[in-house]
Amino acid sequence: MARICIYGAGAIGCYLGGRLAAAGAEVGVVGRPGIGEELRCHGLTLTHYGGRDWRVPPEAIAFSPGPGAAASAELILVTAKSGATAQAAAELAGVIGPNAVVISFQNGIGNAQTLRAALPGCSVLAGMVPFNVVKRGPGAFHQASEGEPEIEDSSALAPFLADFTRAGFALCRHRDMSPVQWAKLLLNLNNAVNALSGLPLQQELAQRAYRRCLALAQAEALALLKQAGIRPARLTPLPAGWIPALLRLPDALFARLARKMLAIDPSARSSMADDLAAGRPTEVDWINGEVMRLAERIGRPAPVNARLTALVHKAEKQKAPPRWSGEALLAELHEGASRP
Repeated sequence: MARICIYGAGAIGCYLGGRLAAAGAEVGVVGRPGIGEELRCHGLTLTHYGGRDWRVPPEAIAFSPGPGAAASAELILVTAKSGATAQAAAELAGVIGPNAVVISFQNGIGNAQTLRAALPGCSVLAGMVPFNVVKRGPGAFHQASEGEPEIEDSSALAPFLADFTRAGFALCRHRDMSPVQWAKLLLNLNNAVNALSGLPLQQELAQRAYRRCLALAQAEALALLKQAGIRPARLTPLPAGWIPALLRLPDALFARLARKMLAIDPSARSSMADDLAAGRPTEVDWINGEVMRLAERIGRPAPVNARLTALVHKAEKQKAPPRWSGEALLAELHEGASRP
C-alpha cells in the first residue's frame, strides 16, 4: 500500500504526487473516476518552466476513487478544492490511522482547522503551494511559475523530509502559517479578476485596467488585515503592502519593474478560470470570501471583494464564461465600492 496519499487529484495534487512518485516515493492518488481513467491510459507527464521534466508510467500510479486508499498511508496531502474539505475530512476520519500526518495544500485560510476538528488524533498541518500548475493535456501537468511548497513546521514532518528533497522540493517551513496563507491569498485575489477577464494570466496582468481591479481588492484586504493586527508574510520581492502601488503603474513601467510577475507560461490561467470554463463551482468563497469574513469579524465593509464574489457566482450560472474588459470591470468595482 502507498506510504503517501494524494487526496484530491486535481492539477496541484497530480503534480505534487507525480513529482514524489517520480523520485521513488510510494504514492497513492484518490480522485474522481474520470481522472483515474486518464492516469490509467496516459500516466503522468510533468514539466517545469525551468526545462526539467518527469514521467510516471500508468502502472506506477496507484489510483482509487474512494477514501479506503488512504487507510494505510502515513502521510496524506489534501489537495481537494476548499469546498470539498468538510467532505474530505469526514471521509478520512472513517479510514485513516491515529498516527497519520495530514497536510492541507489548499487555497484559503481555514482548511487545516476543518481537518483538525474531524481528525483529532492526527497531526494536521497547514501548507501552501505558491506556484501555478497548468494542465497541458491528458495526464500532463506543467509548473508555470516559481516557488517552493510552504508548510507549518512540525517534528511530525521528519520521516518525510527526504521524500520531498529527492523530489526536488525545498520545503519552506514556518512556525506560524497564518501570515503566509494571508500573503498567498492576497495574490490569489487575482483569480477572480482573471476568471472574469477570460484571458490567460500573462495577458490579463499586462493590462493596467485589470491590474487596477486587483489593486482595489488587495488594498481593501490589506486595510482590513492591518485593523485586525495581521501582518502578511513577504512572498515576493516587494512587501505585500507595496504591491497595489506597483499594479497601478502604466503598462510599460510595470513590465520593466514586475518581470517576475509576468514570467509565467503564456497559456496559464487561474484555477478559478479553469473551473468556470469547466462548469465547476469555484473557490471564490474561500479567497475573496475570506476577506469578506475578516471584514465581518472586525465590523467593517469589503465592497470590492464582495462584488467580485457576486460576479463570479453569477458567472458560475452562465453557460459560457464571461469576458469582462478591464475598463468595464474596474467601473463595476468602483460603482460597487461607492454604494452605501
